[in-house]
Amino acid sequence: MDLKSFQNNDAELLARVERTLHARRAAGLEGLVGGLEAILITVEPDRLAPAVEELLRVTGLDFKDAFADEAFQTCLLGQEGNVDVLVRVRTARENPFRPLNLHPKTSHLPNTRLETFVYKCADLERYVAIQQARGVPFMTPHIVRTPAYSFIQTMPSAFTGNSLGFIQWHGTEGQWRTPGCRPLGCSFVKPAHPWLGNIHELDHTATRVKAEERDDAIIEFLERTGYSFAFAVYVESFNSITNVARLSMDDYAQVFTSGITPFESLEHSGPTEKFIHNYGKRVHHLAFRTEDIEYTCDMLHKDGLEYMVDLVGSREEGLRQTFTWPSQHTFLVNEYIQRYDGFDGFFTKSNVTALTRATDRQ
Repeated sequence: MDLKSFQNNDAELLARVERTLHARRAAGLEGLVGGLEAILITVEPDRLAPAVEELLRVTGLDFKDAFADEAFQTCLLGQEGNVDVLVRVRTARENPFRPLNLHPKTSHLPNTRLETFVYKCADLERYVAIQQARGVPFMTPHIVRTPAYSFIQTMPSAFTGNSLGFIQWHGTEGQWRTPGCRPLGCSFVKPAHPWLGNIHELDHTATRVKAEERDDAIIEFLERTGYSFAFAVYVESFNSITNVARLSMDDYAQVFTSGITPFESLEHSGPTEKFIHNYGKRVHHLAFRTEDIEYTCDMLHKDGLEYMVDLVGSREEGLRQTFTWPSQHTFLVNEYIQRYDGFDGFFTKSNVTALTRATDRQ
């Protein structure tokens, strides 16, 4: 590939999407993978408590449990109608994600990233058999089976740095402890701030990927889930594309952001490509559906939260959004987003442009 002349366009991507969805149906995968169940965030040992306390202070998530097994110490956060968030410290010696974390602005926290998205699977044994035959690499040779669930996850993607996990529940959903787990003996109290009740479910996350790997990243995700490609928003002034994959209009969305053309230099590239140079291919932000967003964001600010950009958009345009500065404990940015009056779009180009501009400050 000649990177100097490479430029993304949607024609080739859309043709590949059509072929991918046809192959997915032909393989018998359609309907096996459902919606997002959990995200797994790994942090450094001295950052576990601060990361949990921070999430409790800036989201609607509640503390649910803390336990340890042979590989992780885990704090479980949850919220009615939201995905579970497992904040973890890896205690096993091997870390397959570590090489992905050694970048100019991340190498001081070499074990820190949002590592895995976990999706519900209707028939995990069948799913794994099909995908193994298609050459998908998993972290374990066999499904991990517990009384509560069966689970497997892919190796980190070469295009996104993300792993995809798949879980089939056998009993009460959300029971993440296994028989060998031991309690961590810690607990966290959520601040009793009324504005936190305005922050609801995870609306989407956005993963930064290289321009020349955009199509491969999206196609790989479609091959391994039940999602479809929805649309792309091009922001030519900042050499950036925001690409959206949807399961349905009402479900969590997976977003991929890339350059239109590849990275050139820190002086001449746009915010998206510079982020990848400094932080690597990884999840950039978690977006939470928010009500009464002006009041909520104002109160979060008075409680100490800082923003990269003021609220952008308006009720008249259909939505308002903002980005926080990245967490010192997880590298993750929080987005708060409110869609007004039955707004049936996902983004507006003006908002995407303003938010992209703001990330240049990272």
